[in-house]
Amino acid sequence: MSTGFLERAASRIAGRTWEGVLLMVFTCACFAGMSAAIRHVSAEIPVFEIAFIRNAIGTLILVPFMARSGFGSFNLRRFRLFAVRAGIGVFAMWAWYSALQMTPLAEAITLNFTVSLWMIPVAILMLGERVGARRWIATVVGFAGVLIVLQPGAETLSVGGLLAIFAALLFAVSMALVRMLARTESPLAIVFYMNLIMTPLSLGPALWWWETPTLEQLGWLLGIGCVLTLAHFSMARALSIMEATAVVPLDFTRLPFAVMIGWFAFGEFPGVWTWVGAVFIVASAVYIAHREAYLTRRRPGRAGA
Repeated sequence: MSTGFLERAASRIAGRTWEGVLLMVFTCACFAGMSAAIRHVSAEIPVFEIAFIRNAIGTLILVPFMARSGFGSFNLRRFRLFAVRAGIGVFAMWAWYSALQMTPLAEAITLNFTVSLWMIPVAILMLGERVGARRWIATVVGFAGVLIVLQPGAETLSVGGLLAIFAALLFAVSMALVRMLARTESPLAIVFYMNLIMTPLSLGPALWWWETPTLEQLGWLLGIGCVLTLAHFSMARALSIMEATAVVPLDFTRLPFAVMIGWFAFGEFPGVWTWVGAVFIVASAVYIAHREAYLTRRRPGRAGA
């Protein structure tokens, strides 16, 4: 095999890796930016209305892609699981948007990183997975970081912070349900039918608290729906190029983006305890992701740790 061929192959692999890195960083910038946009809009538009419009826009954007792949591929026998996934997703969205409204941006996103920690007990209860001592220790360390950020008993403990934790728990349950659906359904079908069911589920509360948006607010809402849908596609593309364990550390670039946006847009800068807690949460989540990848590569039948 010629040296030139090996060099070209290595160059293509490196190029794809950098493509994956840039896509994931772009995704995180979109998520952080749209979190700030949701916080801005929620000052005048109820979070229930924001959630409904975001779901409706996501559904409309995905219709042409589903039309090309075929709507008939949907497995109606799994509708109940789709409905449960959508219901939990709606509550997670309401909790998360409310947390963004009440909590400094960087703090809310730091607490949202606990999704990886919640996945441990959720995977045990819902998926029957085995978890060993080392991953339990990493989980405990991560939740110690949560306590550092929230500072229970101090004046800084807020309803918004608790809502961010609750939203992360619901996101973890939602991810477990996606794992179940992924055994028979395509990623596109999962995202599309999730949005399709979430749209009417979120309509009732939206109508109850409806505030007719101005043209400027409507522009913000359309932008949120479009950019978040684009971000999900970007993340899916990054995951198709890179291993999940390589993507997880990049997900934490949301924090510096959130710090910069929060500083310039809202005059917020996280305190020292938010940074200290973030170190605990990020370190434990990265360890759990790498440990899970290691156990996946081991021979079947060997116990996890």
